Amino acid sequence: MPIKLDEIDIQLLSALEADADRTNVELARLTGLSPAATLHRVRSLKESGVIRIIRAHVDPGLAGFPLQVWVTAAMGRHDARSSAAFEEHVRKLPQVIAADSIAGETDYLLNIVARDVAELQRVLASLSARGGQRLVTYLRLAEVKPPSPLPLGVAPVPGPVRPSRRGGRRPLAGGAG
Repeated sequence: MPIKLDEIDIQLLSALEADADRTNVELARLTGLSPAATLHRVRSLKESGVIRIIRAHVDPGLAGFPLQVWVTAAMGRHDARSSAAFEEHVRKLPQVIAADSIAGETDYLLNIVARDVAELQRVLASLSARGGQRLVTYLRLAEVKPPSPLPLGVAPVPGPVRPSRRGGRRPLAGGAG
């Protein structure tokens, strides 16, 4: 269940997503709170789990990992034990920098970095040996949009709108417009 965020929380989260290196004094100045109150707010956001971690976003290519791929993996077996073993293995692989269990034609989406093709082949072979089948690899050519902040203070996009018979506009079924 989502945590109720007020305008100050949204300001703090937006500022930290834009630059997690901001000092508490900068955050206090931005929000109009005292440094003590700001520190309390940020701690509360961390304790509630809204802020999971504050970290640097490192460029994989510049850090020595020129290969970045997304891999979809379908499991050979769909029982809890097989999934748990595969997920534990994925968590232990340092080359897997993000992993999600997904619904659809495949079971997992993995983001993997490697120094060279040989390293990538070893990672893929280890995934296969732990139950990952039908591994499909997608090579990242270029970043189109970097990881972005959540649209916290932005209104939801309204649903599609069609003209009404009276000349006005009304939302389509299921739309929020």
